[in-house]
Amino acid sequence: MIPLETDRLILRNWQTKDAAAMHRLNSDEAVMKFFPFRRNRIESDLLLETVKNKIDEKGYSFAAVELKQTGRVVGMAGISDIASNMPFAPALEIGWRFLPEYWGKGYATESALKWLEFSFTALEKEEVVSFAVADNIASTAVMKRLGMHHFPELDFDHPSVSDEYPQLKRHVLYAISKDQFNAQNN
Repeated sequence: MIPLETDRLILRNWQTKDAAAMHRLNSDEAVMKFFPFRRNRIESDLLLETVKNKIDEKGYSFAAVELKQTGRVVGMAGISDIASNMPFAPALEIGWRFLPEYWGKGYATESALKWLEFSFTALEKEEVVSFAVADNIASTAVMKRLGMHHFPELDFDHPSVSDEYPQLKRHVLYAISKDQFNAQNN
């Protein structure tokens, strides 16, 4: 089902040549500020293969985001089925992660809008959620730009974040329905 395209971006499956970009996305201190761990190169390569296989199998996951103009991978964005241990499962999650030198250029919003369109048309989903550490203002700003709505009563402590990282446990939940998306994008 992918690649998908926007005016400036190609959202595509990962390739072996993308390993360095994937590693940076999983080890860069700024990118991973709101995650309790960093991945080394071997762990990152394994993640690349896992995501690549998931895209091959399902047609979606967190895909590589490539700039059309340069062919450079600048981040990842996509959708994924929520793990069953999450308090709001089952659900479809949308997320993104970009290299710091590409922050503030609208790539997260642009790629996420394309994934929302895909979710509501190709997958015929009725709702898509997103969540982030409560202090992650940059991610929640993207969620708001996408037209997603915060549901404070559904904010939660992430079950996979250890108590040794109390600043990373509390997460906020945002969601957008198919009807809301269509109303704002038609």
